[in-house]
Amino acid sequence: FNQLAWYDLDPKTREMAERIISNLDESGYLLTSLEDLLGPFTTEEDKERAEKALATIQKMDPPGVGARDLRECLLLQLDPENRYYQELKLLISEYLEDLEHNRIPQIAKKSKLSLERIYEAIQELRRLNPRPGAQFRSEHNVAVSPDVFVEETEDGRYIAHVASGRIPRLQLNRSLLDNLDRGHLSEDEKKYIKTKIDRAKWILDGIQQRKRTLQRVAQAIVDHQYRFLKEGPEFIEPLKMQQIADKLGIHVTTVSRAVDDKWIQTPQGIFPLRRFFCGGTASAEGDEVAWDVVRLKVKELIDREDKTKPLSDEDIVKELAKQGIQVKRRTVTKYREEMGIPSSRERRDWIAIERQKREKS
Repeated sequence: FNQLAWYDLDPKTREMAERIISNLDESGYLLTSLEDLLGPFTTEEDKERAEKALATIQKMDPPGVGARDLRECLLLQLDPENRYYQELKLLISEYLEDLEHNRIPQIAKKSKLSLERIYEAIQELRRLNPRPGAQFRSEHNVAVSPDVFVEETEDGRYIAHVASGRIPRLQLNRSLLDNLDRGHLSEDEKKYIKTKIDRAKWILDGIQQRKRTLQRVAQAIVDHQYRFLKEGPEFIEPLKMQQIADKLGIHVTTVSRAVDDKWIQTPQGIFPLRRFFCGGTASAEGDEVAWDVVRLKVKELIDREDKTKPLSDEDIVKELAKQGIQVKRRTVTKYREEMGIPSSRERRDWIAIERQKREKS
């Protein structure tokens, strides 16, 4: 609203501008139509006033604010002095969907632009901000305090310790105990105090039991995930809560409650205790491989691939099989998409392919 003071607007236009600003989403977009903001029974003059108010907002900082879609947002940020201004305007106006899917050859054919020029313009395009309003969003990162600490002993073992500060320290009120020993209390009063003391002891015992259960569960997890702690996340072992429950002789729901919303400080970093429970698949040798390991392997293969011939999901399945990991293609697709990695076609480096063709010719 402060920037509105910089513009000479009549009261009705200013009021409309304020209404528009109030309806911008957290990314700075106006997702509500001007017609809806105006309401019924509006005149052409009202519509012109709304357009003027929106145009004023779109001149404000940060560039791109007040846009009604991504295309408009990016166009609002273009600088006519930019050497790629015309190319950027063309790409954003007509080929935004093709850019999203890396259809660079099709863009070059239709636009008559060279692959090199398109790639140079894309580098400039990446400097634009698709969410200009996000910088004004207030985010509070909550610090995580571990509930359990892992300590490595001199002989290479890992010991889990429950953080004492995370368990409330409670004790019985000494004056109640003293009153109980005094003879001037009636039988009803003594009975009342004794009931309260017994209940307090039950609460104290329950807290200590929770602490002991957390320590036992954490230690069992630590014992099972030794290689994770020693060598890193890629060595996590498949683990189910039922396995821990069976090992400790407790119910699986007790394990679930013990680890719920609990964090553990390890040599590899801080993790939620639930992070150590994961399924897996079988290796060629019959051993179980955790799904987290499969996910890391998929990313590793994609990071190392030849971008002129990126690996398809089926290719990744075959590469994993060479490492003794048996998975289905849909599993690879699922993990790739969860990690936000595009398909093989969208990862292809067309400019590198073009250079290879030139070198061969």
